[in-house]
Amino acid sequence: MTNPNIRTLNSVIKTLIDSCQGYQTCVDVSDDSYALQTEFRRRQGERSELVSQFQNQVRELGGEPVDSGSMTGAVHRGFTRFSSMFRDDESAAISALDDGEEFLAEKIEDKLEDNVFDPKTESLLRQAHQ
Repeated sequence: MTNPNIRTLNSVIKTLIDSCQGYQTCVDVSDDSYALQTEFRRRQGERSELVSQFQNQVRELGGEPVDSGSMTGAVHRGFTRFSSMFRDDESAAISALDDGEEFLAEKIEDKLEDNVFDPKTESLLRQAHQ
């Protein structure tokens, strides 16, 4: 049976990687706005750091961390690119980010309800939720 800490961390890692890739997509479609690009890159860096922290925790627990996102995230990014062709790129990007952020928050909230995590794993989940 898989350690619930490892299983949950890997599940959230996939979503965090999706988030990093989503921020890159937003950088790509907001090429006219330096301020937005800067903000998207900052957030992407924060997410990348969280991915590293989660992966390190999985290793500390004796597991093998995932290193790629989910199929759902890839579909969402494709939809973001597609929808940006039909309306303002920045507006589509921000709307997609909002959806992704909400999905990540709900996923972590659901995981935290399980209340089966060691203190470090719970702390990482709460950090990612913020």
